[in-house]
Amino acid sequence: MGPAELVQAAAMARRFYLEGKSKIQIAEEFGVSRFKVARVLETALERDLVRIEIRVPSELDAERSDALRARYGLRHAVVVESPADAPPAFGAQNPPDDAADPENLGEVAADLLGELVNEGDVLGLAWGRSTIHMAAALHRLPPCTVVQLTGVYDAGTADRGSVEAVRRAADVAGGEAHPIYAPMLLPDSATAEALRRQTGIARAFEYFDKVTVACVSIGSWEPGVSTVYDMLSEEEREHYASLGAAAEMSAHLFDAEGRRIGRDLGERCITVEADRLRRIPEVVAIAGGRRKAAAIGAVLRSGLVTSLVTDTAAADHLLLETGPGPRPALDRADPDGA
Repeated sequence: MGPAELVQAAAMARRFYLEGKSKIQIAEEFGVSRFKVARVLETALERDLVRIEIRVPSELDAERSDALRARYGLRHAVVVESPADAPPAFGAQNPPDDAADPENLGEVAADLLGELVNEGDVLGLAWGRSTIHMAAALHRLPPCTVVQLTGVYDAGTADRGSVEAVRRAADVAGGEAHPIYAPMLLPDSATAEALRRQTGIARAFEYFDKVTVACVSIGSWEPGVSTVYDMLSEEEREHYASLGAAAEMSAHLFDAEGRRIGRDLGERCITVEADRLRRIPEVVAIAGGRRKAAAIGAVLRSGLVTSLVTDTAAADHLLLETGPGPRPALDRADPDGA
């Protein structure tokens, strides 16, 4: 390209990329056809006269996010940097490479909720360390109602766990809070049913069918990684393991293929039913770490989750899996009607 062509190409590129003018507008200004404008812009890219750079915050992995969304048919997938990938703070050591960073996942999930929740929505929060960190990181939410979707891990920690998470989210949103002051797991189905009839708990359950956005956590079937596993006796753990338990979400168990198992356990739990979860337009799962990767894959195959916030360690495992299974986001109606 000669100097005149270079100057013209630079001017056209400035109009198109920086000023947002259309190719037709540029063609009219320079007295050429829009096809010539298209050729000049293409040449400007080829000759390195124009450089296009796509930037996202360093902790987000856009390539993995898009690949994960496409592979599992998710509406949204956000992959953040794993703790093992990040440089340690001065004098500190990184956590094991199979561990997630719940605070980091929670912060990103809080930002995602700020995008997904609209005024008048009903936001449901299930028990989970990641959802608790997410609620603590919330800084903005449109006016909405917030309801607790599961009982608490330990009634003695209600004010420091999911109950406080519901209150925190409702305070940020300036909306009503409907917490559940009851354990997640009860000794038998009769006790659980009696608790469900209590006024406060029944009121929260009435909102389950109105939930438009839900946040859940995922656990793998092993100690310290599944709340339900930790609450059961050794005999019960072995029983559900014999049925193929591989993952747990909101007290619902799944095998490696995403099939629900151990439905009798749900009768003893204070939690949103799986069928109700499936009817919620947007269900965001927050879970990461190589240790949970297989469990995340199992829950994605169940079709109950539409969006995922995870980390690079789990994403790499999920992207290598064969036969990801159902495409859950495509099975639900788009809340915007698209």
